[in-house]
Amino acid sequence: MNRVTTTALLFALVASATSAFADGTTPEQLRSAAEQAVRAQYADAGSRVVIVPTKLSERLRLAACSKPLQTHLPNRQGTPSRVAVAISCTGTPGWTIQVPVQMQVFRQVLVTSRPLARGDMIGPADVHVEERDITRMGYGYVESVDQITGHAVAHPLIGGVVLEPGDLAGRETVHSGEEVSLIAQVDGIEVRTAAMALDAGDTGSHLRVRNDTSGKIINGIVLGAGEVQALP
Repeated sequence: MNRVTTTALLFALVASATSAFADGTTPEQLRSAAEQAVRAQYADAGSRVVIVPTKLSERLRLAACSKPLQTHLPNRQGTPSRVAVAISCTGTPGWTIQVPVQMQVFRQVLVTSRPLARGDMIGPADVHVEERDITRMGYGYVESVDQITGHAVAHPLIGGVVLEPGDLAGRETVHSGEEVSLIAQVDGIEVRTAAMALDAGDTGSHLRVRNDTSGKIINGIVLGAGEVQALP
């Protein structure tokens, strides 16, 4: 092969490679596919997803894909602030690349409106709704007033903090110091009398009550709101 032929062949190969890169999958296409996958997975009802732009090398070039790009996100609990999206070409030629995406996911969550002491019963007047980035909430969050109804505070809380599930003590169907109806079975007949709960508990919990008439302390089981069944 003479010098002229060799030079011509090299120019042809370079031109071919340049054309392939120009027609290939660009960093912008990869970034767009990754961001769409993230929004689809994390944009639940009531969520607002904000993508923090991640710069990919402009020199990155992959062969053009003859089929639509496929995306896959790792299965993991919670909502991370950063995730790697696997983008694959199942056409010819095939390839897979990991594209990092940094994000913020905002939801409406409950925030304390005032300081609360341990043991305080918490209700709608004690909280309000704010939009917060839940990717920063590793211990979870509470988003509905229904989730706090009947619960006490497990430890002191200052005002203006996001309410977490761990901040809530067990649900109290009966509260300590509450007047309840004490129910007993006597010779097959149901007898009810007034009593005061000395402990707090949910339905099915064992607690002590004091009979208002006799002053006797009786062990019982919570049947429901304001009702305690005397134990034998």
